[in-house]
Amino acid sequence: MPKYRNDLQDIYFNLFKDLEVQNLAKDFGENDLKDIINQFDKFAENEVYSCRVEGDEEGVKMTDKGVIAPSSFKKALEQYYQNGWYALGYPEDIGGMPAPRTVANACTSIYVGSNVSLSMYSGLSQGAMNVIHEVGTQEQKDRYIPKMMEGTWGGTMCLTEPGAGSDVGAATTTATPNDDGSYNIKGVKIFISSGESDLYENNIHLVLARTPGSPEGTKGLSLFIVPRYNLDSGESNHVKCTKIEEKMGIHGQATCELTFGGEGECRGEMIGKEHEGIVNMFILMNEARLLCGIQGESQANLAYELSVQYAKERGQFGTEIINLPDVKRMLLKMRAMSRGLRSLNLYTANLFDLEHGGDESASKELALLTPICKSFSTDEGYQVCVDAIQVHGGYGYCTEYGIEQFARDTKIASIYEGTNGIQALDFVMRKILKDKGETFQALGAKIQATLSKKEAASWKEECALIGKSMQKAVSILEKYGQWASEKKFDYITGTSMDFLNYCGNLIVSWRLLHGAVVAKELLEKGGYEDEAYLKSKIVDFKVFSQHFLTRNAGLAQSILNFEQDWTAVEL
Repeated sequence: MPKYRNDLQDIYFNLFKDLEVQNLAKDFGENDLKDIINQFDKFAENEVYSCRVEGDEEGVKMTDKGVIAPSSFKKALEQYYQNGWYALGYPEDIGGMPAPRTVANACTSIYVGSNVSLSMYSGLSQGAMNVIHEVGTQEQKDRYIPKMMEGTWGGTMCLTEPGAGSDVGAATTTATPNDDGSYNIKGVKIFISSGESDLYENNIHLVLARTPGSPEGTKGLSLFIVPRYNLDSGESNHVKCTKIEEKMGIHGQATCELTFGGEGECRGEMIGKEHEGIVNMFILMNEARLLCGIQGESQANLAYELSVQYAKERGQFGTEIINLPDVKRMLLKMRAMSRGLRSLNLYTANLFDLEHGGDESASKELALLTPICKSFSTDEGYQVCVDAIQVHGGYGYCTEYGIEQFARDTKIASIYEGTNGIQALDFVMRKILKDKGETFQALGAKIQATLSKKEAASWKEECALIGKSMQKAVSILEKYGQWASEKKFDYITGTSMDFLNYCGNLIVSWRLLHGAVVAKELLEKGGYEDEAYLKSKIVDFKVFSQHFLTRNAGLAQSILNFEQDWTAVEL
């Protein structure tokens, strides 16, 4: 396995030069925040990355004693909790360390990139705990949160059922009320990440189910807390793993089919109000979608770093392959995209901090960018991982260097937590058309403000591409408005994926432009410790513009001519 390598300099630049998150950190100075990230990076290298390939090879096993995770994962996860990393970003009143969300996300990126299978166990626990913290009663918070914070108990979300797939409203799991206020849960859920393992003493499942007489569809779903083991007696609550999914990647992750109440009474308690299950579950779902974006971004960045390392060491044709023009082309594209995805995801994380600080517009922009982070980061992050295999040549296709694992582990992120096609529908129908494009236009004003900076004049050709993309975006939105008025919703949904990718190219190019402007300002000011790095930020913007933003011309053409080109085609 290649030596671990991370680009802390780029993380620091995004956080402290581009976003200036230190200005929102009341209790931490810039050096304090850098130290947190630096210490976490060391932890990731020594404890998390070191068991990445081993966990992939060992996989998950179903035994008579239950589901067993890779043996090396237990120590790493215990250290993760004991060192306080799980608590990073949480309020002090529940035992957390209230660092800025952006810094916590930077550490999450390092964690996920180093070993996505391992990170998912605590990641799902955080999501489940966040729902309990936000909508649970005080009694529920007191009962579950302390054990989840210390890592004694894990957590999951249980939505998908056999045959339902992405249609959550087709769920048939039932919740029958008992006299004591509890509910008997009965049904089967599939594709449950971290569904069962020996890493926790108990798993706290959040389960969508129907109470008697509930309406059909998502409006009839309520949310229930269902422990694997009874909290009082410690005996089985009859939540049984009846299958482990054999997957293309994330082999160290226990993706389970769970049967509730199949062999005895399975009891749960309602969280939130009846029939508000899907609303409350979306607290977790939106977190999970942003975590998917981090999965794509983080693995792309680490795959790129390891590819550069390999290309500098691998000799062919009398030189190291990093000097070969085609290899350098691939690496420059990989760097531009992976750094661009990092900038996008950290910018989005910063919206949480701005929202917490009272910025009302931040929550709307966060909602707008969530499907882009999820979809664009996972699709493009996967492609970076594929390119990493190409850079490694035959060794990349073999398991020797652990590079092919990045592609296998990353692919799932474009599928779960709402497929990327569903993200595109949400982006266009709910995040743009529903608010008549107001949030989208506000983001466009930010892009225009960056284009207007004097430093941007240095890159007229690239900035012109951004300008053209913005103009065409207006034409596309006008076309969507026309189609909506004519009830031609198939035209809108049929082009939503193209428009999400169009906006991904546009917004990432803007984030890289913003970074290039900051880098140019620092170069002109002088005194920055690594001027070569600052120049690389300018190169990133130019490479992304020429190789990725140029795709928008074709996407716009496809969208605007959709009804003429494809509606009559039969398959």
